[in-house]
Amino acid sequence: MVQHFRTAYHIKTHEVHLFQDFNRWPDEPFEEMDGTLAVQQYIQQQIRKDPSNIDVILTPPDSQDEGVWKYEHLRQFCMELNGLAVRLQYECHPETCTQMTATEQWIFLCAAHKAPKECPAIDYTRHTLDGAACLLNSNKYFPSRYPWSVCYRIFSHAHFHHTAIFDQFEAETHLCRRFTVFVMKYNLMSKDNIIVPILEENNENSTVSGTNQGESDA
Repeated sequence: MVQHFRTAYHIKTHEVHLFQDFNRWPDEPFEEMDGTLAVQQYIQQQIRKDPSNIDVILTPPDSQDEGVWKYEHLRQFCMELNGLAVRLQYECHPETCTQMTATEQWIFLCAAHKAPKECPAIDYTRHTLDGAACLLNSNKYFPSRYPWSVCYRIFSHAHFHHTAIFDQFEAETHLCRRFTVFVMKYNLMSKDNIIVPILEENNENSTVSGTNQGESDA
């Protein structure tokens, strides 16, 4: 199930656009998709049709294996989070964002070091995406040790400290809302750790209603 994945936050902006355009193949029914990338192709096809339609994007085809479905969505989240990281690097500098913070009550330590320690926010973002890519490539550790809440911190830092970048990115991709609905749907994070008010602004979304709170894996 695990396929090779790597981060792309270091590439140039025009290369990001090429990377995003790579999935623009003609639409086709899921039953006619073939090969190991069929699920990824289907997810990207649904996103391309309407990135705001979270219910449709997160609804698997009939008889789809849940483990594969989760894995492919996580790969997609990481690929798109790289796009946010590229935008942040023009404003989120180690000199100005010396810590990975969200609100004043939230300061996050980076687990990429021998002992967790404070890290500039942009470095924390890079370390997180690198670590997520390693776990996505690991049959041994995926999905039990996937850093759900750690990846979410990228959204929270962007929302509270780089609001204009976050708002523009979210208006285009709806990625934070999709990620939030996903982790709530599958009980992968506690509701107490959801601090970006993305669902409060979208109460019409039906997927979250009725789900139970889960525990964070990070």
